[in-house]
Amino acid sequence: MGVSPNQHDKAPRRRIVDSDAETMRDLLRLVEATPPLSDGEQERLLERSALGDKASQERLVAVNLDLVIRLAADHDAQGLSMPDLVQEGSIGLVEAVRTFTGRGQGDFAAFAERCIGAQMDQAIAVGAVGVRDAELLIAAATDYEHTQMVMRRELHRAPTDGELAEKLEWTVERTRYMAGVVADARRRHDEEMLEFIDPAAIDFDNDERVEFGN
Repeated sequence: MGVSPNQHDKAPRRRIVDSDAETMRDLLRLVEATPPLSDGEQERLLERSALGDKASQERLVAVNLDLVIRLAADHDAQGLSMPDLVQEGSIGLVEAVRTFTGRGQGDFAAFAERCIGAQMDQAIAVGAVGVRDAELLIAAATDYEHTQMVMRRELHRAPTDGELAEKLEWTVERTRYMAGVVADARRRHDEEMLEFIDPAAIDFDNDERVEFGN
């Protein structure tokens, strides 16, 4: 039985969702396995962390991972997956651990939360720019393909890059770039389609033609 296009589209997304869920379960198990800080331990670890002590930094990051996960949940559905948000938040947490003592901040938890949130917000903003750029690229590729098809019918031949550029009101350089983008997209599409062709179902040795109407 063949795989329908809809099944093909859903399968990678399902694998991503399953992978994300497994990653989050691992992180939650890590949080549960991390012993809490004893009295006065946070202050000592912060002082050592500011001096570059890696073990102290790692201990503080581990014990505050639950804060990162909570903030990631608050930022979820904004363009990044939970594991990606946790990764970005961890970068902010590491920065907070390294710089807290030198900033003259009184409340480490509040300082760490600001650093984590800022790092997540920045990552979401960068991701949003990437999405917009991708949408613009897709729109340009669609315009290129449509114009190329129309001009081929009008000219009874393939249009040149210069002719396409004039019609699209682009530079020749941009037109050639889009030609490469479209060609690469077609190649990848063909390769993906071949993955779903079962060679065993093709009779390469049968030369008999099917006659219709009998």
